[in-house]
Amino acid sequence: MTRQTPELKPLFVERMKELLGEDFESYLEILEVPPVRSFRCNTLKITPENLKKRLENNGWKINQPWENYPEVMVVEGKYADKSDINENNNKENSNNDKQSSKVLPTLTSSPAKNMTKSVLNHQSTSDSKRIIDLSPGEFGNSLEHLLGYYYIQELASMLPVLVLKPEKNQLVLDLCAAPGSKTTQISAFMENTGTIIANEISLGRLRILATNLERCGVSNVIITKKEGSAFCKRLEKENVQFDKILLDAPCSGEGTIRSTPKTPVMWNINTVNLLSNMQKNLVSSAISILKKGGELVYSTCTHAPEENEEIVGFILKNFPNMKIEKILLPIQSRQGIPSWKEKEYLEDVKFACRVYPHVANTEGFFIAKFKKIK
Repeated sequence: MTRQTPELKPLFVERMKELLGEDFESYLEILEVPPVRSFRCNTLKITPENLKKRLENNGWKINQPWENYPEVMVVEGKYADKSDINENNNKENSNNDKQSSKVLPTLTSSPAKNMTKSVLNHQSTSDSKRIIDLSPGEFGNSLEHLLGYYYIQELASMLPVLVLKPEKNQLVLDLCAAPGSKTTQISAFMENTGTIIANEISLGRLRILATNLERCGVSNVIITKKEGSAFCKRLEKENVQFDKILLDAPCSGEGTIRSTPKTPVMWNINTVNLLSNMQKNLVSSAISILKKGGELVYSTCTHAPEENEEIVGFILKNFPNMKIEKILLPIQSRQGIPSWKEKEYLEDVKFACRVYPHVANTEGFFIAKFKKIK
């Protein structure tokens, strides 16, 4: 179960080699492995237990990889012979507690080979010989998806909201909200109480956001269309202050190569530098409307330090009222790096988390959490 590695530009390869060192070959290998098919139960409409039962009755083989987050699910395929579903479910249910308490398998020195070996071993068991892939379009066109019972979302993309931990009746800002994966996740955490401001500058993406909110039964969101920095300044003038802010910033998307093959084609170092400046403007504006004691999560789906640690270092250096918080993820990750090229960052950037495809078997992500202390 491998595929051809997308062609990577020489400068990108050079940067990733410097960033990963001995891990670079493992990184290349995981790019040959398709990402897992993950989704999130929409608890506004259905419980994880009932959704899992429904999908298993459809013949799907479902795994819940994170013990503390049963809403997070992976579909491994479906049973070719539906008459075997009950037999297999009975066998699986006896092991569900053990299996659901484990995170995704750790990938060691040869991720692609380990993944392929794991799949082959899985298929060689008596049960697994009957497991096949979903039909084309089946994942997105199932009745459960159309009804808003689940949201198709990459595992690493779920992490920022898990770190933010929004609560009932809070005022929350999702500054760059489309297409709505994290907005709907925030609403589920808040049980449709309180208020979420979901801002998006692109009209086309805003329409997708609105469609996803409606499908998922979200009713505590106000959608706005404004450039992020200008929107924050307008809110500051109106003395609006938020309990929590998610800034899942526009980025170069280096972490999405496994799911978006066009990413390496579009990658450009000039874009990385331009985005870094934009991200600094966005985070500066967002901090101005965060309550004292409030929390802000900054995240990207890129590996570029200019868009990650440089932003964290910028916050720590220019906003003494912001303290970076330690975070714990349900998958393996690496610390933020203390320096890059000629730039040295403050020591506390280590509290940020780097999520690498070859380490966690997800897409690449970067997450940092801050608290406003005064």
